[in-house]
Amino acid sequence: MNFIDFSNIPAEILEIIIDNSLEVKNNSNAYGKLFEGKGLYMLFEKTSTRTAISFERAMVTMGGTAMIQRLEDTNFGICDIQDEVRYVGRNFDVIMARMKNNADIKIMGEYSTVPIINGCCNKYHPCQAMADIMTIKELFGTFNVKMMYIGVWNNVFNSLVESLPKLGGKLYGCTPIMNKPAYDQKIVEAAMATGNFIQLDTNMPKENLKKLVQEMDVIYTDTWVDMEFFKNPSFAEKKEERLSKMMPFQINEELLEGSKAIIMHDMPMHPGYEISRETIEKHIDTILLQAENRTHAQKGILIEVMPGMVEKFEAT
Repeated sequence: MNFIDFSNIPAEILEIIIDNSLEVKNNSNAYGKLFEGKGLYMLFEKTSTRTAISFERAMVTMGGTAMIQRLEDTNFGICDIQDEVRYVGRNFDVIMARMKNNADIKIMGEYSTVPIINGCCNKYHPCQAMADIMTIKELFGTFNVKMMYIGVWNNVFNSLVESLPKLGGKLYGCTPIMNKPAYDQKIVEAAMATGNFIQLDTNMPKENLKKLVQEMDVIYTDTWVDMEFFKNPSFAEKKEERLSKMMPFQINEELLEGSKAIIMHDMPMHPGYEISRETIEKHIDTILLQAENRTHAQKGILIEVMPGMVEKFEAT
């Protein structure tokens, strides 16, 4: 089983992965040898803190081994992907790749002889969404919450659109800017069909937005500029254009006045842009719990995708 996006993963399986993630988090000693004899290969074209740490810790703390390589240190960038990925599969039991282009992940999924996990690409970030939903289940005891995403329509939002509504949560999208490579009409249509996805008019008066914020259980934001472009001089003009358009939608104490919502951010954060430093400090425990849960969510994903692990997990 590959874990590239949620298009072919039913809600029941997502629930099982999340429940298993919570189980191993709360009973870590019982599963310390579950991945014994198993190996994870991690390939990074995009930079990472949380994805690299969480997958390595998930594998090693459950008895397995993990190896990490940057794309520039491999031949993936100079040879056909299908040949390289089939070779790697001769040496490892599962591959996690964090790539810039979804097309490359799809090629890996088509040709690999072992499961492929999408650690992030320009279109989806399913591992992040699983940690987010796990955090919601942990804090609220249910998926049935009202979440508002305020930010750029990007890969993270795509994966939230593709997951939370079909699990029964209400997702409100406030996305003044659309990152066109990330947009997927099929995902939107499927989410709309559940009745749990509402795309908001970003031209609404600020007071109307603040009233909606007061009704939410969760407010979620993400960086307005992709991490690889934030300090890139060639992206400076587009960055300033985005910042100018998005500043009225910053998550700050003025917007949150009267709200009891928890604040979620997938990190890395840029204080003073998508979220104020004051708001970060007030909600840092939730944000760090969300980040910590990346490790536990990865455990649940690895259990699900590696052959024989579900049965071994259930027998433990």
